[in-house]
Amino acid sequence: MTDTVERLRVAARLLLVDDDEAACRLLAEVLEREAYEVVPVLSVKSALESLNVDGPFDAILTDLRMPGASGLDLLRAVRERDPSALVLVLTAFGDAAAAGEAIRAGAYDFISKPYDIAALRETLGRALGRRRMLTVSRSIEAALPPGDPAKPTGEPALVGHSPSIIQVMKTVARVAPSQATVLLLGETGTGKELVARTLHRYSDRADRRFVAVNCSALAEGLLESELFGHVKGAFTGASASRPGLFREADHGTLFLDEIGDVSPSLQARLLRALQEHEIVPVGSESPVKVDVRVLAATHRDLPSLVREGGFREDLYYRLNVVTIALPALRERRQDIPLLIDHFLRALAARHGRDLMAVDPEAQLRLLGYDWPGNIRELQNVLERAMLLAEQDVIGPEHLPPDVLPSSPGVPGGVAAGDGDPMSDLRSLEELEREHVRRVLAAVQGGREDAARILGISRRTLTRMIQRWNLPRD
Repeated sequence: MTDTVERLRVAARLLLVDDDEAACRLLAEVLEREAYEVVPVLSVKSALESLNVDGPFDAILTDLRMPGASGLDLLRAVRERDPSALVLVLTAFGDAAAAGEAIRAGAYDFISKPYDIAALRETLGRALGRRRMLTVSRSIEAALPPGDPAKPTGEPALVGHSPSIIQVMKTVARVAPSQATVLLLGETGTGKELVARTLHRYSDRADRRFVAVNCSALAEGLLESELFGHVKGAFTGASASRPGLFREADHGTLFLDEIGDVSPSLQARLLRALQEHEIVPVGSESPVKVDVRVLAATHRDLPSLVREGGFREDLYYRLNVVTIALPALRERRQDIPLLIDHFLRALAARHGRDLMAVDPEAQLRLLGYDWPGNIRELQNVLERAMLLAEQDVIGPEHLPPDVLPSSPGVPGGVAAGDGDPMSDLRSLEELEREHVRRVLAAVQGGREDAARILGISRRTLTRMIQRWNLPRD
C-alpha cells in the first residue's frame, strides 16, 4: 500500500496521442506547465508500445481521427487490457457522433478542439481526482488483514462514530445478553430492525430463530392468526392448523415492527402473551406455553397514543422495559462517509462490481441532503448510483435530482423567511470556496491531500487559498 500511496503523491503521468506533431507538442507543454508528466506519441502503434515500455499511466488522452488505427481502436485495446483504464478522447469541434461512440466504448469524457484550457484542466483534474480516490480506496482495502472489521462482510452491522450512535451501541451491548423486552423508537429507515437483529445476535438465543413481522402490513384478523396460530377449521379457509410466529420463535426472538399500528383488541392478546408467557391459537381454548424474547419497534409517538387512548398503557410499560431511540440520519451527518463506504463495499460484493469511490461534488450532495428516508434511502440511492456509474466512480450525475444540499433548517434547500425560493441560491464561486474550505478542514490543512481530493494541482489550490483568503493552516 505504501508504494501506491507514494506514487500518488507525485505528478500524474499522462500518455498523449495525436498524429499532428505541432498540436501534440503544444498540448504536452500546456499539460507540463500544470505539473503533469507527459509522454507524447504520434500514432496508435507508438502508444501501444509506450504502454508496454513506459507504463503504467494515470490517464490516456488520444485524438480520435488519425490515419491507420484510430483513437477508438486504441480505446478498445486499452480497455481490453485494463477495464478500469482512464481514457479521454480529443475530438474536432462538432464531431459529436464520434465522441458519443467513444463514450459508449468506455471513454471517461471527450475534449473538443480547439482546446479551452480551463475546461481541459477541469475535466482532466476531475477525472484524475476520481481515479486517485478509487486507487487509494482499493489499496487500503487490499492492505487490511483478513478479518479486519473494515473488510466488507455479509454481517449486518451498526456503523458510525457519532455520539448518538455510540450511545446506541453501548446500550445494545449492555442489554443484548439479558432477557429484557426492548422498545426501539425512530423514524422509518433509521435501522430499527438492524438493531433488533444485533440484539438477537449477541444474546444467548443467537443459535435459535429470529422471527420478524411488520404489524402494519397485515389486516387485524390475519395478523392475529400469524402471531398466535390457528387450529384447523377456526375460520373459512383454515384447512390445516398453523403454529404461528410466537411458537416459531420459541426459545428465540420475535421482532414486532410497527407495534404502534396494532388494534386495541390485539393489544390485549399481546399483553397476555408477554405477562403469562403463553398464547391461545385462534379457534382453540387451550393455552400453549412459549419462551420468546420480544423486541418491538415503532416510528410513532407511543406516549401520545397512550394519552389519546389509542394504545394500552399496561402494554406500553410491558414493552418499555428498555428503550433505544435511534437518531435520524440528518442528526448524525458525520456518520454518512462511514455509511457510504460500508454500503458501497456491501453493494459491490452483491452485484459483483469493483469497489467504487465517490467524487467530491457527489459527496458534498450526499453530506448536505436531509435524508427523509434515513439510512434506507441512502442505501437505495447508492445502489442506484452504482448501477448507473460506468467508471467505478460515482459522480453527481449518478444521483437522483432531488438529492441536493438543504438550506439550514429548511428541507429541500428552499430559503425560509420571505418564501422566495431564489433568495438562498448561491453563486458557483461561493459553493466552490465553501467546498475547498471543507476539504482543507477535513485533511487538517494538508495541501497535498486536499489537492488530490479536489483533483487539482497544489499550485492551483494555493492560488485559491490566496484569492479567497482561506486559513493557511
